[in-house]
Amino acid sequence: MPGILKIALKLLVNDRSKFIALLVGITFAVFLMIMMMSMFSGILARSSSSVYNVGAKIWVMDPAVNNATSSIPMPDYVLSNARSIDGVKYAVPIYFGNALVKLKSGAYQAVSVVGLDDATLYGRPELIEGKIQDIYAENAFFVVKDAEFKKLESPTVGTEFEINDHRGLVVGVAKVTSSGLFGIPTVYTTYNRAITYIPSMRFTTSYILIEPKHDTDIPFIQQQIKKLGYQALTRDQFVQKISDFYTYQTGMGMNVLMMTAISFIVGLSISGQTFYTFILENLERFGALKAIGAKGHELIAMILFQASFTALLGYGLGVGLASGLMILAKLRLPSYAAQVTYTNLTFAFFMVLIMAGVSSYIGVRKVLQIQPFDIFRG
Repeated sequence: MPGILKIALKLLVNDRSKFIALLVGITFAVFLMIMMMSMFSGILARSSSSVYNVGAKIWVMDPAVNNATSSIPMPDYVLSNARSIDGVKYAVPIYFGNALVKLKSGAYQAVSVVGLDDATLYGRPELIEGKIQDIYAENAFFVVKDAEFKKLESPTVGTEFEINDHRGLVVGVAKVTSSGLFGIPTVYTTYNRAITYIPSMRFTTSYILIEPKHDTDIPFIQQQIKKLGYQALTRDQFVQKISDFYTYQTGMGMNVLMMTAISFIVGLSISGQTFYTFILENLERFGALKAIGAKGHELIAMILFQASFTALLGYGLGVGLASGLMILAKLRLPSYAAQVTYTNLTFAFFMVLIMAGVSSYIGVRKVLQIQPFDIFRG
């Protein structure tokens, strides 16, 4: 069998034009699939950036909330009830809102404002400049140094700005785990300052963050919150809810699915047609091998080996090309949202196996129909 596979490899690589055509087709298909799925994964990760950055174990919200940026304010009694539930270590409010900032140059920039609980500052970011206690100073704000930091004209500690006709002062520069999705800079301040500076409805609590005494208390806490008419989700459950919203309730998921399917069809068409042409051009060689005693299963093994070798090589090149392009894009465009996940790699791998299987099936059918006397007669 090793000798047969060696012959199969030589037949494949010696026909350089067909081999390169096969390789390019599969590589291009894998490249497109990985790029599309990775961009979608990156967008989903960015859509949950607020959840990751705050890091609370339980989020209490209105059941109608479907993503972190579209919160529905809750009355104060929900916070009081949450604090009285057995198993709750502590519960604090957090505010999410949007405002328009007038920069030092006179330009205006939309920002996302996060208001932290005044007493605990629960969910605060990690500071790289400034001191955490400075947030209690008059008009104090932390700015997040992420991909959108330059839109605020790269402020430093001591920089002043206007926010809804109020004076704002940068007292710290912070870093977070993940940047936001919509290209809007983020600033942090205290909860009371946020609801004072930003016009809001009658209720002001965007979410209630709960820290349970033990992880085993989470189901009971969720049941008690549900009795109030609200929803308590763990961090992973909230992230999943946001992902489901962008996947199924917006056009994003369907568009990515269509582009991935088109990429697969293109790769399948190119590889299938090219491999069939390769088999036709080498039909005499397969017939000669059959005439000198090669068994049918050996010929099938040759074709499977050729298709698998090309598919796996194309898969590796496609993944490498896509990963390299993403790295370059992130170096040039910090706001570029894409990430390669094991799910993406596994899905693309199975798609490549299907390409190899279809191509092999086409070749096997043709080769098994060969009669040696037809070859020598010709």
